[in-house]
Amino acid sequence: MEDELRKNLALNIRLERVKKRLTQEKLAELSNISPKHITKIENEGVMPSVYLVYKIALALNVTVDKLLQNVD
Repeated sequence: MEDELRKNLALNIRLERVKKRLTQEKLAELSNISPKHITKIENEGVMPSVYLVYKIALALNVTVDKLLQNVD
């Protein structure tokens, strides 16, 4: 369950970031999270806290549930 959630979150963040033509560095700046941590999140290396997911959602101008949706 956690692996699937981490995978969906990572992919949704990456898809939204690319759709908005943002680099990982720019997303990190907008969300006030280190670029290394954004990379780890997108590569499924870490499961971010709810607060970090919220900050990323705000930076991407999407809802948290959009980032948690199942990716088929």
